[in-house]
Amino acid sequence: QVQLVESGGGSVQFGGSLRLSCVVSGGDLEDYVVHWYHQAPGQQRELVATVINSGDTHYAASVKGRFTVTRDNAKNTAYLQMDALKIEDTGVYSCRLLKYGAFVETHWGLGTQVTVSS
Repeated sequence: QVQLVESGGGSVQFGGSLRLSCVVSGGDLEDYVVHWYHQAPGQQRELVATVINSGDTHYAASVKGRFTVTRDNAKNTAYLQMDALKIEDTGVYSCRLLKYGAFVETHWGLGTQVTVSS
């Protein structure tokens, strides 16, 4: 069974940086598209970054130029480097894997909390 565990969250001041990790077990990361989601307090979850199997990346406008998503298939780990953090980046960040085939296979992690303070 595929499992995802996020880590690297914490408390940081405005303008600081964090690096989130998403470690995959029970499956091969190279088979999946990786999405990172952000859920701010009281808000719906939103997609902020994607890295596809080829390594191409896509970002939400709110994080473009500040966040960088990468993947290391050999380590079965995906990363989200978060720089120039803003107060509004506060929330839970979750990793999601997607594989498209005869059916869509998806897996979620439980998330990691990021708190940005002034």
